[in-house]
Amino acid sequence: MKHGKKYVESAKLFDKTKLYDTEEAMGLTAQMKTAKFDETVEIHVRLGVDSRHADQQVRGAVVLPNGTGKTIRTLVICKENKVKEAQDAGADFVGAEDLVEKIQKENWLDFDVVIASPDMMGLVGRLGKVLGPRGLMPSPKAGTVTPDIAKAVTEAKAGKIEYRLDKTNIIHCPIGKVSFGATKLQENLETLMNAIVKAKPASAKGQYIKSCVVATTMGPGIKLNPNKFGA
Repeated sequence: MKHGKKYVESAKLFDKTKLYDTEEAMGLTAQMKTAKFDETVEIHVRLGVDSRHADQQVRGAVVLPNGTGKTIRTLVICKENKVKEAQDAGADFVGAEDLVEKIQKENWLDFDVVIASPDMMGLVGRLGKVLGPRGLMPSPKAGTVTPDIAKAVTEAKAGKIEYRLDKTNIIHCPIGKVSFGATKLQENLETLMNAIVKAKPASAKGQYIKSCVVATTMGPGIKLNPNKFGA
């Protein structure tokens, strides 16, 4: 695969064979502007678990202290008595059957997070085939199925992200934008990694964090030292 000039220049900034501490890695990442837009910084964590086993699933949610740099559009599905609460908290779309029908009939997906009250999950279940593959299905583990609608909306807007294993036992998560600078990126990274370490399944054996790579949208990946995360 042929890379562009800026990608090649960025790759010269670091040693591909070295395992970096978070502080140094974030400093390098903040220098890597390879596109005209403000690139997202993502982390890719390979875990020593087997996602095929139910007792080795790793999934949860955490509020990043500095947000993600993205404006989050929230959709709330709730009953009439919760509508004002959701609107006052800043929800972008609030409704029930009307929104479910719009998604089903129009394939409308102009939102980033779906929050539902527990008493509406029977209705939301109809959207499983649409929302599930896109990672948008609300769940209690992610805090998006909850009676406290206002809190869920506020946290989503503040930069709450969900982390979960894919089929190859890797977690992929955004931790901010290049423009955040090294300090804010490091704070977000460490908050996420602490949450992933705490979510370690009791049945996981051996080294939990196998590898950890951070990269910008268009840039090369920098390897972090997985031993620094205490798992």
